[in-house]
Amino acid sequence: MNDQAIEQEIQAKGLTAPRISLGELRANVAAEWYFTAREGVEGAIVRSTLSDVGGESMTSTFGKDHLNTLTFCVLVLRNGFTVTGESACASPENFDAEIGRKIARENAEQKVWPLMGYALKQQLHEATQEHQQ
Repeated sequence: MNDQAIEQEIQAKGLTAPRISLGELRANVAAEWYFTAREGVEGAIVRSTLSDVGGESMTSTFGKDHLNTLTFCVLVLRNGFTVTGESACASPENFDAEIGRKIARENAEQKVWPLMGYALKQQLHEATQEHQQ
């Protein structure tokens, strides 16, 4: 069951207590960035000396093609906090950049749920404490 199906079930059951919705989670994303591991390595080589990013092993041809099938997603949340998700494809013949980005994005979003859940729980706790005083 994916996040959208869960959201539909929550709404269908009329559950109305405070919670984080998928829409709220997605609205909390200020920016998103995607890159393959190869693009990351190449960027590191351009910006650094080779010894800073692995020395000779980074200049060899072995592994560079394998890095093309590992996709990263970086989500920057409204408060500046970042989370990452990744998608690895075992067979280069099956690699599709769009699918890789979608899976990496979903994996990054899964890391945002507990962060936003904690923040909501803290708000509810603080409101309860205020009412008890």
